[in-house]
Amino acid sequence: MNEPTSNHPQVSKWLKHVRFLSVDIGPRQPTGEGERKGAEYVRGEFEHFGLNPQWETFQSARSIFLPHMLGSGLMLLAFAIFSLGGRGTAILAAGISLLVVANELLEIGFKDNLFRRVVPKAESQNVHAVLQPSGEHLRDLVLVGHLDTQRTPIFFSSPKWVGIYDRFIMVLFVTYLVQVVLYTLSIFTPLDWAWYATIPTAICALIMLVFFMEADLSPFTAGANDNATGVGMVLTLAEELKAKPLLNTRVFAVCTGCEEVQHYGMIDWYKHHRSELKEPRALIFEMLGVEGPAWLTQEGIIVPFKSNPELVSMVEKLCADHPEWGAYPNKISGGNTEMADAIRARVPAITIFGMSRTGIAPYWHQVQDTFDKMNPKVMERTWALTWSLVSEIDKL
Repeated sequence: MNEPTSNHPQVSKWLKHVRFLSVDIGPRQPTGEGERKGAEYVRGEFEHFGLNPQWETFQSARSIFLPHMLGSGLMLLAFAIFSLGGRGTAILAAGISLLVVANELLEIGFKDNLFRRVVPKAESQNVHAVLQPSGEHLRDLVLVGHLDTQRTPIFFSSPKWVGIYDRFIMVLFVTYLVQVVLYTLSIFTPLDWAWYATIPTAICALIMLVFFMEADLSPFTAGANDNATGVGMVLTLAEELKAKPLLNTRVFAVCTGCEEVQHYGMIDWYKHHRSELKEPRALIFEMLGVEGPAWLTQEGIIVPFKSNPELVSMVEKLCADHPEWGAYPNKISGGNTEMADAIRARVPAITIFGMSRTGIAPYWHQVQDTFDKMNPKVMERTWALTWSLVSEIDKL
């Protein structure tokens, strides 16, 4: 394996963190031993910097795919029940279909739902440290990187597959809505053709079920880019800010567990700490080692989340003043970062995300996401943007 190196002092430290997480530890399954070892490493580094890390446990689902497999199975069950004919079966089939759509929307919107309650869970953890300002405390800044890594399903195996998957999700949701509408109408008026019209729904639900069964059996990635780079950025910033505190901004350096199973860690962190925050902003770090730097203007799967306009304007001005960074805006439609959790907690947020200009997230949920892919030159530019943005937030 090639060993990426840099003479840049902060990027050299950043690379050290990425290497330890992705090589010395390797795959970091949500709620698993690798994720716990990653959290222990973060706690040890915080202590080494002279900080007082906080270790907080929570219960999390172990798979992001299982709730959607449950939904697909229930849609197929409703399809089978409706075929039996009669008003009673129409009521039951419509009710099951509506239940699935409602819970799917709640799940992708990171809200409590029936699926989230019934799937198996295990213990995970967040680790954070607080860095006090040198002057008067006027605001808070939350820096976020997630510890866990994802499985490597076939629909993440190439940019083409990711594009197909993204479009398929939209088609799937439309067919689900069609089934709800037709089965509901059939309660009140006979629609002899309704079952035939929902055959595409059944086909899509079956495809989704097969897709996610394959996904849930695939191996976990070592996650160098996604997201050892995010955790490494948080650690490197924490060390720098311990030596050079901000003037008026208290900083929470947060490394979360179980982001890859719908953000259980970040949701739990805001649940316990949102009330402590004063005039907060949040910076989320995702996949910073290969492409970029870029910032997200919007993200989401069906349910959109938009970056805070104030932070977007701040980044735009900084990048206009520093064309040498080669930074650019981007957005994602087939996924979410922990920016969504900040927005739901009413914390203005933006994500620094290492996507290409064409919207490709390098090695996203792929076996090839290894340490040798890191690009120190990209990381040097990303560090410059991030440090400048942190400094500007302190001037608000």
